[in-house]
Amino acid sequence: MALPGQPKIMAIVNQKGGVGKTTTAINLATALAAVRKKVLIIDFDPQGNASTGLGIDQSQRKVTSYDVVMGDAPLLEAVIETQVPGLSIVPAGVDLAGAELELVAGENREFRLRDALASVGQGSDSGLEADYILIDCPPSLGLLTLNALVAAQAVIVPLQCEFFALEGVAHLMRTIERVRKSLNPGLVLNGIVLTMVDRRNSLAVMVESDVRGHFGGKVFNTVIPRNVRISEAPSHGKPVLLYDFKSTGSQAYVHLAGEVLRRDRELVA
Repeated sequence: MALPGQPKIMAIVNQKGGVGKTTTAINLATALAAVRKKVLIIDFDPQGNASTGLGIDQSQRKVTSYDVVMGDAPLLEAVIETQVPGLSIVPAGVDLAGAELELVAGENREFRLRDALASVGQGSDSGLEADYILIDCPPSLGLLTLNALVAAQAVIVPLQCEFFALEGVAHLMRTIERVRKSLNPGLVLNGIVLTMVDRRNSLAVMVESDVRGHFGGKVFNTVIPRNVRISEAPSHGKPVLLYDFKSTGSQAYVHLAGEVLRRDRELVA
């Protein structure tokens, strides 16, 4: 749980690629910013898709999450304001791929990101404030994702409705539990969000039913549909909420943000 004046830090995690992690990070952050929340995205994936999806050109990525996690630059130096009012990002570059190897022999290797984010909050010396920090994790359970899980208070798991979904998420849940026991006892599962859902597909309906049956209330009511506007938006360097606010994909992320805010209020109450 975030302390008063401190940001709520959420890691968006799934070790499987192509399940909508980055799309969820970008559009959930945009929806939160739309209700006047200050939001910071940490692009922690060497592919840098969150940065690209928010229109951050390679030439702008002079200081990146690699520099921050390796201790070569303070967090504030890496922050870039986006076209979305209230939403900023720490971009990623390909050099982040080398951080996995470089961190292996480093001191406090699991706590690098947590320590860097400690400078964010009301009254901090850095002058950087945020209500929410969303960490877009790489599609693996290596040291980068471990850093994100140690830094976060909560986890959001995007889950595509496909055959191997439950098997993969079960492995992820075991990892989260190990992190909770040994490194971050305050870590909680904020929720599982079903992505790329096409209810005309009987397999998707079956997987959704299985996931809800297994995880119950941990699964968000909102599902993210398969929507061409969601797929098109990154090529324009925009969140889908800016690209086509009236699309079903945009409206789904608005509803998801509402659920995230309600769950946070319930945790505080």
